[in-house]
Amino acid sequence: MNGADTSWIIVATALVLFMTLPGLALFYGGLVRARNVLSVFMHCYAIACLMSVLWLAFGYSIAFGDGGPYWGGLGKSFLNGVTTESLSGTLPEVLFFAFQMTFAIITPALIVGAYVERVGFTFVLLFSGLWMLLCYAPVVHWIWGGGMMADGGIFGEVGVKDFAGGIVVHETAGLAALILAIFLGPRKNQNTPPHNPGFVMIGAAMLWVGWFGFNGGSQLAADGGAAMAITVTHISAATASLTWALWEKIKFGKSSLVGIVTGTIAGLASITPASGFVGPVEALIIGAVAGILCQEAVVVIRNRLKIDDTLDVFAVHGIGGIFGTIMIAVFGAGAWAAQLGGLAVVGAYTIVVTIVLIFVVKAITPLRVDDETEINGLDLTVHGERAYDMTS
Repeated sequence: MNGADTSWIIVATALVLFMTLPGLALFYGGLVRARNVLSVFMHCYAIACLMSVLWLAFGYSIAFGDGGPYWGGLGKSFLNGVTTESLSGTLPEVLFFAFQMTFAIITPALIVGAYVERVGFTFVLLFSGLWMLLCYAPVVHWIWGGGMMADGGIFGEVGVKDFAGGIVVHETAGLAALILAIFLGPRKNQNTPPHNPGFVMIGAAMLWVGWFGFNGGSQLAADGGAAMAITVTHISAATASLTWALWEKIKFGKSSLVGIVTGTIAGLASITPASGFVGPVEALIIGAVAGILCQEAVVVIRNRLKIDDTLDVFAVHGIGGIFGTIMIAVFGAGAWAAQLGGLAVVGAYTIVVTIVLIFVVKAITPLRVDDETEINGLDLTVHGERAYDMTS
């Protein structure tokens, strides 16, 4: 065990949890109507709790067990055989478990942005739990757990390169979000502006800070590689924020706060897979393109395809993660066949599993709330609370 590595990953674990609670919750919560903000908080919070338990029970074993090329098996369920003396590299294995658990929390939580304001709460929990176990955890095993897409796997000696989750986290969550948005159909009211842009900015700022743990922690060591990952993460986020705001100014004559912070998230998602393989100049290029690319993806999905992915999960996270994964090959840090093949295989698998799970869970509980609940808001109708009591 290395004490410095262990200390850093303890901090990184806290930072990644901070991304979901409260970062993502505030970022998403500020973008919805005032009558739905608590439901968004509830979704993020409940998902964090449920994924933690499921990761302990089965998820970690499926992802990082020794079952073979396709899944890790159930040999490490409930951390069977893992003690305080067990090591994963230079880290206590229980710490590696906890660090990866925070990734298993935020990935299904990202999907929340696609279905806010109209989805059933029971559906959210059932779908998220099954999706994490049957889609996310196997993909983790394929790429990070020594499975079929790692070095020496189906793509040859050089396998898929995904440093911190461009495919594992952002492509899977983005595609699942897009499929759910299609099955749900549009909201009754799509024209209400974000009720609290201040929340959005605070949440985005928390995500930015937390992302240092997300990408820097993925080095799994306290060394120069972690420092470079943090540096390029910051550069990409800053650059994408500026290009998003500039592109808004050119197109609409004004740069918005919600726009610039959405650009931040686009830059963060795009650098994530490449953060362990590129330097500051490459990060500058990735961020500069991401701010415009993801903004145009929003336009295509909303206006041309007419898909109500409410908070643009696929356009920002999905497109960003896919773009960053491809840029690893562009900059020569990965093989083209492996990068594109990994995107294709994981994309197809995610779409199939997501569609099947939607039908299965729909047979148990309704996917969408009724019209009256949607109009009145999920906070009071589903959870019995209001975010703002103007009479008190």
